[in-house]
Amino acid sequence: MAIRALIVDDEPLARERIRSLLREEPDIELVGECSDGRKAVAAIRKQPLDLLFLDVQMPEMDGLEVLQAVGPDTVPAVIFVTAYDEYALRAFEERALDYLLKPFDRERFRRALERARIHLQGRQAGEVNQQLRQLIETIRRNPDAVAVPHNGGSDKLPSPAERLVVKSGGRVYFLKTEEIDWIEAAGNYVRLHTSRDSHLVRDTMNSVEARLDTSRFLRIHRSTIVNLERVKELQPWFHGDYVVLLRDGTRLTLSRSYRDRLQEILGRAI
Repeated sequence: MAIRALIVDDEPLARERIRSLLREEPDIELVGECSDGRKAVAAIRKQPLDLLFLDVQMPEMDGLEVLQAVGPDTVPAVIFVTAYDEYALRAFEERALDYLLKPFDRERFRRALERARIHLQGRQAGEVNQQLRQLIETIRRNPDAVAVPHNGGSDKLPSPAERLVVKSGGRVYFLKTEEIDWIEAAGNYVRLHTSRDSHLVRDTMNSVEARLDTSRFLRIHRSTIVNLERVKELQPWFHGDYVVLLRDGTRLTLSRSYRDRLQEILGRAI
């Protein structure tokens, strides 16, 4: 009997990668693809499924919220797909069927798929459902327990990260946060600027901001976060905005709506 699978990922290239690998698996029937969480919930409820390739980080409704919306009794076996979220991986390793860390190769994909086959073939399916139920209950009780703070988190935030895991050029870098000069939004990505280079990673500004030390890093614009130790001076600009001049000559904008936090740190009005 064919294993009915659904791909859920907001990145077209990521969906194509999984789709191309599934073409080599004759026992897998790909019944559809979804580009966001809401479509995924509708698709899961609409048709019987055996296996779900579920992206963790998606805008508006992420993979964890999909699980909450559908419920453990309806969700099929799940292989999570994630770019690099080291916090979430710890929870998934304990409770998920498997996870794929982007970019994954054919061998790693096949290992995850084989594990799914073993579970789906028999007695361990109930165990998988129980693991998903535990994960969903953990999220409901404490959303920060799996640390995917795409909306900025809640009042109880995890400790500031000393390092960020960055995948670039097929390599994984453990970037010390103190090395970051400033961060800018770039569509569905953020770019981390250091004195030597920059790294483009798939994440949101809110998620990155929630993991940083607020005594060191400051949001100065909806698309900019700056390391305060790199700031040389502030220059008045138009309509209450300021130019933030960094020590390396980089010029950024402090928007009027983000000025209060800086004034709080300085202890004076600007």
